Amino acid sequence: MGDSKSKAQRRHEFPPLPEPLPIEAVDNHTHLESVVGFRGSAPPAAEATDPQNDSGADCSPVDTFRAAESQLRLAKKAGIDAIVQVGCEIPSARWTDQWLRHLGTVVSRRRDAAPQPTEQQMALAVGAIAIHPNEAVRHAGVYEVAKDGLEPEDRPHHQIALKDAIAEIAELAKNNERIRAIGETGMDMFRAGPKGAEVQRQAFRDHIAIAKELNLALQIHDREAHAQVIETLKQDGAPTKTVFHCFSGDAEMAQICAENGWYMSFAGPVTYKANDELRAALIIAPQHLILAETDAPYLTPHPYRGQPNAPYAVNYTIRAMAEYRGVSLEEMCQTIAHNSEKVYGPWDR
Repeated sequence: MGDSKSKAQRRHEFPPLPEPLPIEAVDNHTHLESVVGFRGSAPPAAEATDPQNDSGADCSPVDTFRAAESQLRLAKKAGIDAIVQVGCEIPSARWTDQWLRHLGTVVSRRRDAAPQPTEQQMALAVGAIAIHPNEAVRHAGVYEVAKDGLEPEDRPHHQIALKDAIAEIAELAKNNERIRAIGETGMDMFRAGPKGAEVQRQAFRDHIAIAKELNLALQIHDREAHAQVIETLKQDGAPTKTVFHCFSGDAEMAQICAENGWYMSFAGPVTYKANDELRAALIIAPQHLILAETDAPYLTPHPYRGQPNAPYAVNYTIRAMAEYRGVSLEEMCQTIAHNSEKVYGPWDR
């Protein structure tokens, strides 16, 4: 008998929890504040007492922190030992800073207590914060309809001037040792017109400068902006550890990244049927520059495309990456774990 659930129902369900990876790996880019705020069914095996059946917008900060911890437990069960939590607007950057501080307290208490049962063990977490390129345009007060055809919409935090928003990001990153990257920053030519593009470019440069000043990694958002992003990196000088989040280039761009020592982080789209060029990029990418991510709650890997994503589901993407590159799953996991620690440093420090 076939599955009676409709596509509409599946759009509100997280993928099933996969078998754990043989060697623990890493989700290099996730938005937990959005994962726990998703309206729909709870992820598999989520504790009934956790507030994951409700919108995070309706929960207290402590509730969202607890829900995020539940996601870390699910990730650990799937063989994901660490995640990079990304806050790329003022509210989510503040949430990321506060959650990482809270999590540090939780981890310290558990370290001093008796060993935790397996089902209570959690993945570790570090953070990345920035003003997303599309957020930069809103903070700058630029109103123009871009290629996406959408009318710009402001939210209360957009009243903060762009220079002040970026200054807050720098201050948060400087004062929290669990924040290991500046990002996601970059350019997005799908959602920016000519004026917005100039705002994005300058904001990108400001973020590059912060990453270099604080000796942090840089996570790049690059949507239909390969040439502009590469040009800016070369003009300003890329940070030592530069990561193309949700890498979307072809083999030619992968070669450019390889020549410059830039990391390529592959997400769910590498598993989508139409993305042959993206798989070609993965195949030629040097092993020492490959990372994996979810970008949760978005870009869920095949065959769960269209459903909400969560850090544990990078397990599916890593399995597919091993197959595409013709290597063992163990080798792919080791590669991602090793490269991730090179970029972000020790997870338990």
